[in-house]
Amino acid sequence: MKKVLIALCALSIVACKEETKDYVTFSGTITDKNSDSIVLRTQTYSKTIKVNEDGTFSDTLKVTTGIYNFYDGGESSNVYLQNGYDLNMTLDTKMFDETISYTGTGDKTNNYLAKKALFEETLFPPSLFDFEEVDFKKNIAEINAKRIAFLEENKDMDPAFYATEKEEVDGFEKKMLGYFSKNKEREIERAAQFASYIGKPSASFDNYENVKGGTTSLADLKGNYVYIDIWATWCGPCLAELPALKIAEKKYEDKKVAFVSISVDEGRGYKDRSFEASKEGWKKMIAEKEMGGIQLFSDKNWKSDFITAYKVNSIPRFILIDPNGVVVDADAPRPSSPKFDKLFTSLSL
Repeated sequence: MKKVLIALCALSIVACKEETKDYVTFSGTITDKNSDSIVLRTQTYSKTIKVNEDGTFSDTLKVTTGIYNFYDGGESSNVYLQNGYDLNMTLDTKMFDETISYTGTGDKTNNYLAKKALFEETLFPPSLFDFEEVDFKKNIAEINAKRIAFLEENKDMDPAFYATEKEEVDGFEKKMLGYFSKNKEREIERAAQFASYIGKPSASFDNYENVKGGTTSLADLKGNYVYIDIWATWCGPCLAELPALKIAEKKYEDKKVAFVSISVDEGRGYKDRSFEASKEGWKKMIAEKEMGGIQLFSDKNWKSDFITAYKVNSIPRFILIDPNGVVVDADAPRPSSPKFDKLFTSLSL
């Protein structure tokens, strides 16, 4: 009996040690990996983990409980970690966000985060802040009602994390109204910044590669209004504008309007940041997404004369030039904006 009691005590000690594990075990399998390592990071923490040839990885790490950015060398996602977790991830880089899945301790919270990222991809209108205040409030209320319902449908997660998420949705509408007010102030500043371009001859782009073959210059489009979309294949907000841009192209196809998209791809988002790979990716995306208009590739990406003349430092950026090559708006509304139709209605088309 004494030996049995000793054995039971030993087992209980081992069990206690397992329950109070003060580190995370994080492992996984990446299909079609982008790099030979992954990185987990916050503003104050960074951990690089080796990825094996077969796409597997595994490591232990001590963490402060919270959300960490997971970066695989091409794309990133959020993962929630706390000491004691034994978490396994699987993903396929060809369908990154759509395939992230977790098993093990902490899986419910992290599967919620993965589903949330997909859920919110199409939840917010690209030009939400372009609405007038009444319509903005209406949109925000509708969006948050969906977010609240989604949270309640997926509440089987870490209780502390659920409480944080619940607090965020409860204060969401007030926070967004604060952003709305600040955005209106920035709009006034931005309009003043680009006001000097209006009514002056536009800077030119010359002999940009056209995806259909040959080259195109701004001078080739004289006699048309030219609506220019400056974008890149890795830019999420740029891609979010594509549906509205296609609608605009269809709506004005019989008018004297040339819709021009200029890519500033420079290798970002591609293995080894290869410029040539980015150009092939540009061609591939145009074909896959059936993009219309005139598709051009900037001669020196961000450093081209046209891009620097318009002080483009973030994308998407839209520019409208009149049939004589004079600037109508150096910071034109996005196709998804309610201001877009107002602008085009004012033109003599």
